[in-house]
Amino acid sequence: MDTEPLTGDRYHHGNLRAALLDSALVVLTEKGVAGFSMREAARRAGVSQSAPKHHFGDARGLLGALATRAYRQLCDRLESLELARLDARERVTCIAAEYVAFAGENRALFDLMWRMTQFDFTAPELAEQKHRALRALDRGLRGEDAEPAACDTDPALLPSYAVWSLVHGYTTLALEGAIDSSNPDPLNSDLLPAMIALLDVTGPQRTSNP
Repeated sequence: MDTEPLTGDRYHHGNLRAALLDSALVVLTEKGVAGFSMREAARRAGVSQSAPKHHFGDARGLLGALATRAYRQLCDRLESLELARLDARERVTCIAAEYVAFAGENRALFDLMWRMTQFDFTAPELAEQKHRALRALDRGLRGEDAEPAACDTDPALLPSYAVWSLVHGYTTLALEGAIDSSNPDPLNSDLLPAMIALLDVTGPQRTSNP
């Protein structure tokens, strides 16, 4: 598969949208959300300042598309985990480790994903990817055989929301240097697994076949 940068004369093959997302990620990584500029993203992609408007409308649209891609990448990683032979606590620990790893490897994107004032957080595609993340966590906690939640406010999801809050809160604080600041890599601290071990994790147990 072709993995060359989507720039220059390749735009006429329909890759401009992807190229703009790639250049937007570069700008976001270098300057953060506060310093992001759609004009700069266009310049980095080598196109006119008006080119992004055709695909994204404005900077909010471009950042929203970038956040959607980030959620999709996170969901793909969570859904690819091999959890079938693990018990509930092991599943949660595995999912938490993957969540933390994603945040550490994609700090700019992880920060963007929760900046709800910077883009339309209710956009259908973005909302669907966010729900995918919750479903992946819920399946990991309650097991593949658990009855699906009727809606996002279903009481059955309360344990999943609690676990997500713990893992996300820890990840955010660690990235900000507020937890285990003496550790050169606080995201890989033993603190999060220790906190998960304190949880009363319940749900269907998955065991290996005899």
